Amino acid sequence: MSELENANEGEHATGFSSIAKSVIHRCCRILLISIDKLLQSFENEISDNIKLHSNYARNIIEFCSYKTLRVITEQPDLLGDKDIRHLMFEMMLAWEAPDIESEALLKESSFCKHPINDDEDDGSLFYLSATSMAVQVDYKNTVGLEAFAKIAPACPAVADSITVHNLFDALTSTSGGQLHLLIYDKYLKSLNKVLNSAKCLTGPSSTSALNLALEEIILDFEGTMPTNPVFQHIGMSSSPGRLTLTSHALYFERSKVGSYDRAIRYDLATNLKQVVKREMSGPWGAHLFDNAVMYKSNSLTEPIFFEFPQIIGHSRRDYWLAIIREVLYAHTFIRKFNLKQFKREEALSLAMLGIFRFRVMRDYFHVIPSEFRSTLSFNLAEKLPKGDKILEALYDHLELLLARNHHCDAIEVSFDGRMQNSPFPIAIYALSKLGFTLLPSELWPNDIEILHSDVHLGETSSLQKAIKKTICYSGRAEAAQATLDQVKVEDIDTKLAVIRELLFPVFELGKWLYSLTEWQDNLKSTLFLLLILYNMYRGWIWHMWPCIFFSLSVIILWNKYYRKGRQIEAFKITIPPNRSTVELLLTLQETTSQLETYVQTGCIALLKLRAILFAAFPQSTNKVAYSLLAVAVIFTFIPLRHLVMIVLLEFYTREMPPRKESSEKLIRRLREWWVRIPAAPVQLIKPPATKQTKVNN
Repeated sequence: MSELENANEGEHATGFSSIAKSVIHRCCRILLISIDKLLQSFENEISDNIKLHSNYARNIIEFCSYKTLRVITEQPDLLGDKDIRHLMFEMMLAWEAPDIESEALLKESSFCKHPINDDEDDGSLFYLSATSMAVQVDYKNTVGLEAFAKIAPACPAVADSITVHNLFDALTSTSGGQLHLLIYDKYLKSLNKVLNSAKCLTGPSSTSALNLALEEIILDFEGTMPTNPVFQHIGMSSSPGRLTLTSHALYFERSKVGSYDRAIRYDLATNLKQVVKREMSGPWGAHLFDNAVMYKSNSLTEPIFFEFPQIIGHSRRDYWLAIIREVLYAHTFIRKFNLKQFKREEALSLAMLGIFRFRVMRDYFHVIPSEFRSTLSFNLAEKLPKGDKILEALYDHLELLLARNHHCDAIEVSFDGRMQNSPFPIAIYALSKLGFTLLPSELWPNDIEILHSDVHLGETSSLQKAIKKTICYSGRAEAAQATLDQVKVEDIDTKLAVIRELLFPVFELGKWLYSLTEWQDNLKSTLFLLLILYNMYRGWIWHMWPCIFFSLSVIILWNKYYRKGRQIEAFKITIPPNRSTVELLLTLQETTSQLETYVQTGCIALLKLRAILFAAFPQSTNKVAYSLLAVAVIFTFIPLRHLVMIVLLEFYTREMPPRKESSEKLIRRLREWWVRIPAAPVQLIKPPATKQTKVNN
């Protein structure tokens, strides 16, 4: 390089903040290169539009951090090394304050953030959480969302681009939106424990007991402790046992004395129209407790319920529902885009790492994020509005990720802003370095360095752009869900009262129309009939629906303009009087009897129609056949508009004084004719002996 370029490099090097200088020096020691060579590599490898002077220091930090993390990720004990954990956190600190100016601004702003309350009346330090206290006392060791989202996904085990924002929110839920070193260090140490425990489950004993395939990895299990049992309900039968989730299926082993029965396998990888949802369960098939997961597929004759008993709440059920769905959604994504080999295992690795992080949040931070704030990638994409855009961007990312692996001779891939000479290990490679085997060694490419991760310098990737577009909708969806939780009531009488009040205008309109058909006021009924017939004759009746929709749109826009963002007033409903348990049981019995009567009437009607169709009653059959011929002729030669007018005139004038007597006589004759028609015979056959529920072995 020329002397001028060396001078510029020296100028840039002297403009770094103290933490940035420390990070650069440590990265150079790990990379075994000098600072000058690092800066020269940055100038040679990165495109000109990334090397902006305003973000030059920050881009240098990203560059050396990504290069160093690529080397660090090769180590099996990545998360167990305290120095590496602290170095990763210092990379985030350096990203937030890469130069002297930003460091000075950060120091000035740190005094006004998270102030300690000295007012005795407002609170006491003894009531502050430990993490909040740590943030207030040592604010310089905290990082924000942007720094965490930029550095953490470079290590696939720590975070991924899809859920990194939700992971940060979960970690900082008690620290005011700032991630402290203590929290981050606890998170990585806990993640290391979870990964080590999961790695121990991949031994020959566990694999042989469940007959697992070579690429099948155990993700979690439950039911081995007497205090946290798991029950499987099939129909009226219930049995305790051990539930195990792998990367391809769900296994249940019934408990025996000192051991377990042969595992029953419930497939999650094959397309069997599986349905996994929360459900209520209880003994003998009763729906009493809201703490079960229902699994249903085409291979089962009836759904299976897994109950997770819990005295307060249903966090155990929510956790298992989330991780089972994550595996199911991951395989759905694989089938949808027809992923093979590396792409398939990469998608599974993404789901597996997300489940391990989800275990950390539950076991060590006692946090289970909501569906719209989930740290599980495929769960989040399924629940977020326009989450399908995330999956499409993820597929494009996988295509680009492995393009050089499959087409290295024919395609020259250009990564604008990406370190082409310093690629990153992807999720499947990170798992393999941590001790998990998803692919046989012969399927790995000879040059693993061709694999890249979703790491960009100074810009946002297409996957991250898709995530940002969908995240803006998640807040609205979460707020809407919160309103639903507020209006939920458990009493059936209260629910009916809400429905009656909301539909009160509709009920009143129906009563008014019914009064017109009864001809209680001849003048009003006659005028209404003439108005309807005239509109139908002129063809105006067909413009009724456009007018209704136009009127509704005008009302909505008027309310929007009139309210000007004000909240809608609460809908006031008078609570009906409470009824005793005996009254509710009697009402339930009466409702059941009425429903049974309606069902019986429907069965009789269908059997009589069957008798008419097969000419079981010749006289009635002739009348029905001739009537159908007449109807066919009428539909052939009379326009539909005239037919509608005739039918409307018939029903509307049925209670008209001149026609009332003849109409009643006609209805009576039709009822008598219907009573004389016999029902088709039915033979009831006892079902064969029930076989054991079919499952996938």
